[in-house]
Amino acid sequence: MSLSPAASVPTPPLAGRAVGGGGSPVGDILAVTARPEVINFAGGLPARELFDAEGIAEAFRAVLAEQAPRALQYATTEGEPALRGALAERMTVRGLATGPDDVLVTTGSQQGLSLVAQALIEPGDTVLVESPCYLAALQVFAFAGARIVPVACDDDGIDPAALEELVIRERPKFLYTVPTFQNPTGRTMTAARRREVARIAARRGLWIVEDDPYGELRFAGERLPWIASLPEAADRTVLLGSFSKVMAPGLRLGWLRAPRPLRAACALVKEGTDLHTPTVNQLAAARYLADNDLDAHVARVAAVYGTRRDALLAGLPDALPAGSTWTTPEGGMFVWARLPEGHDTAALLRTVVGFDVAYVPGAPFFADRPDHGTLRLCFVTQTPDEIAEGLRRLEKGFAAAR
Repeated sequence: MSLSPAASVPTPPLAGRAVGGGGSPVGDILAVTARPEVINFAGGLPARELFDAEGIAEAFRAVLAEQAPRALQYATTEGEPALRGALAERMTVRGLATGPDDVLVTTGSQQGLSLVAQALIEPGDTVLVESPCYLAALQVFAFAGARIVPVACDDDGIDPAALEELVIRERPKFLYTVPTFQNPTGRTMTAARRREVARIAARRGLWIVEDDPYGELRFAGERLPWIASLPEAADRTVLLGSFSKVMAPGLRLGWLRAPRPLRAACALVKEGTDLHTPTVNQLAAARYLADNDLDAHVARVAAVYGTRRDALLAGLPDALPAGSTWTTPEGGMFVWARLPEGHDTAALLRTVVGFDVAYVPGAPFFADRPDHGTLRLCFVTQTPDEIAEGLRRLEKGFAAAR
């Protein structure tokens, strides 16, 4: 006898972690910016007109012409040797001695972050994050069952005294940090703070997860060393990198450099997640690096981004309410602003989008007590003229909301 549809037994429920997050902040941001008429300060999207589309296309053509059977076949979980070797060389040149076997290729650095979380976090473990913090990292850690605790920060990055106090009290598994051109604030941790963070991790027993998707996009100031390159941190730092901001995000290519035991654990997790990152994309990226000067391309992109940052900063005094403050990043993609007391940027956004302009309210970037007066502005996606027009719309939107 078969059951009628009305009498069917309900299916088991979804996992709590899949339904308990109150929606997707990333998805909400992308939905806001979907209309083509909107001038989009909300997304973290690189400028598509600056992609080296022909150079990338030529790399794919060469790979498919010369080694199609290999490019279209399964590959090892750790990644293609040619790409791992090229990545190791780039890190070594930048002061972090690295061999190909130190590198795990990932499907974007976002996957690298997820692999580390799955390899290190048991449900209930504590993870320390910057305040505010990259919101998709907060999602990853929450999905892994972590207890997320923010560390106080200022314009120089993480407060070392606050960090050490929390490490002693909370006994966390790791600290997650974006020390260079941080998302969302654009700030950069000073060299002195990086050394202090490394020393605390060594002294107190702590993993450091150093995420560096923006570090090459510098248009002012001097490059600072990775935390991973400091002697105190050498045996306890995971460095995440990505081609998304310097080559093209659609390739979904990132990498993870970590001490062997953790790297091996991450490879096992990846094997059970997607087996390996697409072979053809890896080989095309390796070919692009062999045939082109990526550093020269990145320098051209960073110069354009610097001009766009300047255009945004020039217009903010008129666009934002009197008494607002904001950061002045030396690179990356974002400016972080704080409106005067009493303003709620999430509530204001409902009015502002009616003027065909968008930003990201700051509240989702906080692991606890959100600052509702904050917002993030991405300055790289639009031209200076578009930025100026967007700021005029923003000024009108804030005025209409008063």
